[in-house]
Amino acid sequence: MGDKFRNPPQAPPTFTGTKESIVADAKAICERTRAVLDKVVAQVPPVADAEKTTFDTVMLPQLDDENDAALSARILGFYQYVSADSDLRDASTEATRLMDEFGIECNMREDVFKVVDAVVQTYGGIDALEAMEATGKTIGGEVAPLDAESARLLVREHKSYIKNGLGLPAGPLRDRFKEIKMRISQIQIDFQKNLNEEDGGIWFTREELDGVPKDLVDSLKAGEEGSDNAGKVRLTFKYPDMFPALKFAKDPTTRRRIFIGGENRCNDNVALFHEAVLLRDEAARLLGYENHSALRLEDKMAKNFKTVDDFLNDLLQKLAKGGVTEIDHLLQLKKADTAKLGLPFDNNYYLWDHRYYDRLMVEKEYSIDENEVAEYFPLQATVSGMLKIFEELFGLQFVELGPEERKSISPTGRAEDIVWHEDVILYSVWNDESEGNGFVGYLYLDLHPRQGKYGHAANFGMQPGFMDANGTRRYPATALVCNFSKPTPTKPSLLKHNEVVTLFHELGHGIHDLAGRTRYSRFHGTSTVGDFVEAPSQMLENWCWCPPQIKALSSHYETGEPIPDGLVDKLVATKHVNGALATLRQLHFGIFDMRVHAPASHAALEAMDLSSLFNDLRAEISGFKGPEAEGVPSNWGNGQGTFGHLIGGYDAGYYGYLYSEVYSADMFSSVFKAKPMDGAEGRRYRHTVLERGGAQDEMKSLEQFLGRKPNGDAFYRELGISA
Repeated sequence: MGDKFRNPPQAPPTFTGTKESIVADAKAICERTRAVLDKVVAQVPPVADAEKTTFDTVMLPQLDDENDAALSARILGFYQYVSADSDLRDASTEATRLMDEFGIECNMREDVFKVVDAVVQTYGGIDALEAMEATGKTIGGEVAPLDAESARLLVREHKSYIKNGLGLPAGPLRDRFKEIKMRISQIQIDFQKNLNEEDGGIWFTREELDGVPKDLVDSLKAGEEGSDNAGKVRLTFKYPDMFPALKFAKDPTTRRRIFIGGENRCNDNVALFHEAVLLRDEAARLLGYENHSALRLEDKMAKNFKTVDDFLNDLLQKLAKGGVTEIDHLLQLKKADTAKLGLPFDNNYYLWDHRYYDRLMVEKEYSIDENEVAEYFPLQATVSGMLKIFEELFGLQFVELGPEERKSISPTGRAEDIVWHEDVILYSVWNDESEGNGFVGYLYLDLHPRQGKYGHAANFGMQPGFMDANGTRRYPATALVCNFSKPTPTKPSLLKHNEVVTLFHELGHGIHDLAGRTRYSRFHGTSTVGDFVEAPSQMLENWCWCPPQIKALSSHYETGEPIPDGLVDKLVATKHVNGALATLRQLHFGIFDMRVHAPASHAALEAMDLSSLFNDLRAEISGFKGPEAEGVPSNWGNGQGTFGHLIGGYDAGYYGYLYSEVYSADMFSSVFKAKPMDGAEGRRYRHTVLERGGAQDEMKSLEQFLGRKPNGDAFYRELGISA
């Protein structure tokens, strides 16, 4: 390892928090920010003075504090998702509550809003600022000049105060609004904590798990001799247990129990979810919006409910027939399979059937065994292959830091202090020679499940990048938190191809974070509007379907051989197998999200049975039958209680997963499809789209990259339907 790689210009963050220090540090951050705000307000004269109410005098002190606070605040909140110590998770949850409540207090400070409003007037008002942002022309005249990113920030800062209740008259209405915001904050914390801490499961005999891979069954907790569960094993609802069991268990009763159990694994969240949507709707109506979706959508690329509703319903109409055709085909497969197994066939295709028969269809009709494919994707080798692709495409270098390197760069001199768990892999990231050899940031990978850990796959920006007050660049630290199966004594962790795609997607978010080069931390990396943020990662998923890249990622766990060309061809042929049903599943989530966040009235929302709505919509949209087909009431499951997206930031925004695919498909088809490893285009994409983050209008970034306005042609082509 060269000297350059041994000496990054910035130390990595440390993870030495205790249950006492995490809470104390959160309180200290709040007090420092309060002091900054008090000072800003105190120095502004009572009569507006353009020389005293400039961006530099009023906004920069706040933004410097915001940048600095982000370096530790995100980590204080991160422990709750990854720490193996329940005391640290609890302390992190408390720290998040304190900081969220303080954030609400700050956003409702009328004295600060008045001085921010004075700054807006100094630069000619909101219209002048928006025009300046759109043209990129610096304005300022006699006062300190303003660049486009600063103008964008000022417009959004001003609007955020109004959206946080300061457009309401002081008194009971504003007090109620603040009460609602505080309660929603607590609901979000409690909801996610319930998901993280969930530890349910079902005891099965080995016979009931017939068909499930032996490696998985052998890894499950065994019942103790003499107990009611003697001779059984416990299958949890964690994804590495639940999904393979649903895919491979031959017994439909077993699959049914797993599916229904999974839908009901967090029933404590049901009341929290309903309360959250009611409070959001009430708050939006207090501000004068028709409903919560109207409030949330006006700043996104879609802009309004009609655009989203038309998009979702248009897709639904175009895909409905395809969904019926796919289910009819799967039913024929089920009929033959049940006859072979000696099981009754009732001509129904159930929710707990789909993972099993979707997998069986691929095996039988495409001659692909996903476990055989997985043998070519051992986790560590696949990660290395992905990083090499990103190195070639974007001009990056990833240097894994072992114990000695960690020790040498640790601020404490202890290697273990710069990771939060022994499973974590740490890289320092650099530009290659073509990009100037400079430091880029730190990348962490936390890839296996453990008790109390975040249960899905996500990228967490732990420290943002920004321009420091002294003019030097602060570099980001970002983490991939996933839940892939652990290695066994005889095999490494092996990835199914869909898990390879998931890893590539989340790593795409990490690259977006690392590539960010904004002035302010607020706009760094993935801090874009919600219906664009997925587009860069979705675009990168395409590399997992390009034959040369599939081979480059592969390495058989025993022989090291790449995946055979014949198997690659078969794999690529499955890309759109049951594609209508896969998209209809996303439409179910997006339409449910809009139903609960765009109700006809508040009374209508109060009257909704959200569990029945969730299940009825799924049956209607996807065509999959649930227990209601057996005469069970449609509130049999509480899937919304496990739907962390709608509590954790995707409220009135889940449509964005499909909406952003329009942009991702256009970018890939137009620029990369013919030559996926074109480094010149990769670097142009890095600097035109990824680097900008949310610092300029996302549509402007897209148009600069594409050379035109984006369109949906490639998206609809991928789905096999006409635009």
